Amino acid sequence: MTENWPLYHPEVPDPLRRLADTPPMARLRQVGMNCGCEYTAFPRFAGWAPYSRFDHSLGVALIVWHFTGDIRQSAAGLLHDVATPVFAHVVDFLHDDHLRQESTEGRTAELIARSPELQALLEGYGLTTEDVADCHRYPVADNDSPQLSADRLEYTLGDLRCYGFAGEDAIRAFYEDLTVWRDEAGRPELAFRTLETACAFTKASLQTARIYVADEDRFTMQMLADLLRLALGRGVLVQADLWRTEPAVIGKLEADSVCRPLWQRFRSLCRVERRPERPDRGIWLQVPAKLRCIDPLVLGRGRTSQLDVSVRAALDAFRRTTFDAWIGAEEL
Repeated sequence: MTENWPLYHPEVPDPLRRLADTPPMARLRQVGMNCGCEYTAFPRFAGWAPYSRFDHSLGVALIVWHFTGDIRQSAAGLLHDVATPVFAHVVDFLHDDHLRQESTEGRTAELIARSPELQALLEGYGLTTEDVADCHRYPVADNDSPQLSADRLEYTLGDLRCYGFAGEDAIRAFYEDLTVWRDEAGRPELAFRTLETACAFTKASLQTARIYVADEDRFTMQMLADLLRLALGRGVLVQADLWRTEPAVIGKLEADSVCRPLWQRFRSLCRVERRPERPDRGIWLQVPAKLRCIDPLVLGRGRTSQLDVSVRAALDAFRRTTFDAWIGAEEL
């Protein structure tokens, strides 16, 4: 999913290109954005265009560069996912941290510090590990939900294209309407110039948000987390494998007599049902999820939800999403 890069910025600045060419970043080319869902047979996920954590990370860096021109902030945006494990947020499910999704972020500074290639480049640009290891320091790069940041913007625009919810013209219209304004606390934040575009973007972003918490998505991630837990318990995988690449981990699963049929069953997942009570037969799970949404600023006017009744109603309805039902199937 590199098609949006030229929109974010006409070219990749040389410092970002050099940082992106390092081994820790190269690994992210084989770590997907869609958390293992793309390996299943669910019709919802069929035909997705490849979209890696590398695609996303460089996209974030280009957005930050476009709006700030600052190498420190842009490098932090580029490296913000360097510690993302295989299958991404599936490992948060593995660590029972999927409602916060913070369990793997603590390794970011460690992995940057351990890379001689990154350290040499950072030193040449007058930067330190501390400067780039926490992109939350730079609100244009990242901030708290439901605010709009480069990170949240990139995966939303990427997924809108990936899922077929928006074409190039719509994505361009969203992006070109953006500028940097000040949030309620006086911090910089990406903001839309026009209310009409802000409303259209917010409603489009809710389409992607609903997929992130869809039954198929939650069931897929929990099933894959359970398989990884089994593989770790059997010694098929070790913790360090989680920070390799997805093809490497899949190869180990396929090489084990116990994990191979379970991985094949995972690959064949194509339907999930919903029940108010847990049935006696089959695999049934109750899986809560983190509700992600965006309520962007409109230049000089406030949050979109404060300015448009239909947006406020849509956001409120999404926030009321519950996960009480049992999801699964009697036969897999």
